[in-house]
Amino acid sequence: MIDGQPLAVFQPFIDTATGRIAGIEALGRLRQADGSLRSVGPLFCDPKVSPASLRRLDRQIREDALARLHGAPQDWFLSLNISPRWISRLRPNQPLPSLKQLEKHRIDPRRIVFEITELGGGNQKLSEVVSRYREAGARIAIDDFGAGYSQLDRVLALQPDILKLDMRLFQEAARGGPSGEVVKALALMAEKTGCWIIAEGVETEAELHFALECGARYVQGYLFAQAEQAFFTSDTFVSRFAHLRDQYVKSKLAERAHLMTLRQQLTELMGLVRHWVERGDKLDSLLNPAAYPWLLRIYQCDRHGTQLSPNLQWDGKRWYADSRYLGHNWSWRPYFYQLLAEGWEERRLTLSSTYRDATSNQYCLTAGQFIDNGRRLLLLDIDASAF
Repeated sequence: MIDGQPLAVFQPFIDTATGRIAGIEALGRLRQADGSLRSVGPLFCDPKVSPASLRRLDRQIREDALARLHGAPQDWFLSLNISPRWISRLRPNQPLPSLKQLEKHRIDPRRIVFEITELGGGNQKLSEVVSRYREAGARIAIDDFGAGYSQLDRVLALQPDILKLDMRLFQEAARGGPSGEVVKALALMAEKTGCWIIAEGVETEAELHFALECGARYVQGYLFAQAEQAFFTSDTFVSRFAHLRDQYVKSKLAERAHLMTLRQQLTELMGLVRHWVERGDKLDSLLNPAAYPWLLRIYQCDRHGTQLSPNLQWDGKRWYADSRYLGHNWSWRPYFYQLLAEGWEERRLTLSSTYRDATSNQYCLTAGQFIDNGRRLLLLDIDASAF
């Protein structure tokens, strides 16, 4: 049994370009006898609640949201959750209940984003229904993107306009570590497929900073507002967002200044190592790297990518030579052809993008410079966390 009066509450999406509210997501609540509101979310995971009751509840909440949308600014969009479970029960060519609701309330479908939730449901029928939503003018979002590998299939099948990053994955990624690289890769994939990113669950300044770093078009979360029955004004969060955005820019400028210092140190280090190599000095005369704690190893390749020298590594007291990789060819690694393409003509120091090293499983960057009239490439592997 569903206890309470169904109604919609609204949580705003903040446009990261303006700080203004661009739209709202309708979320379901049940008003209790004492006037308090209870989320309907747990009911949709309760096996004791019948599917018919849940469908009816879902439509009642959507009815309430659409009836009240006329009180919101005309340039706002409304995001409505759609479960593939309901779509899978539709008959062939059956009029879509959601579109009938839009027509009933005289809502322009271009103001609506249908947010596909969960992983269940067949892609074929879902694709057909999504096409009909699109033909009507609505946009499509996929919720909890990154929560499961099958989501990738769904992105390819539905070609959504918007991807909402999985909240738990996003919040974990904002704390740093390997999940951060995963989320950045997902965001890059979204950008390449023409999708906008929504970061939901933004509750701290660090999470907002990470959302901006991922290129999120919209952010949503308690850092700005919980879901409320009443609408905020469009510019409610402009000043607060501007302040937070300025803090983010200042932090990135500080990072940039730090990076420039590191690059200057790297240029200095490369010059010292280069002189040591060109002089042909012994290993015990190589510099003490205490001032360069991010240096991992030094080695040389020919211009075709074959390693000519041992890896030179510092154990905290002395240098030692690791000859295991002599003769290995690294031309297939992205950093190598990047260095070859960018550093050959000017014989300048070139720094690769961050990558995970195949042998040490560590995030690295590689700095390289041609020596010996272009016949050899001097390479320094660097701990990426310092940069």
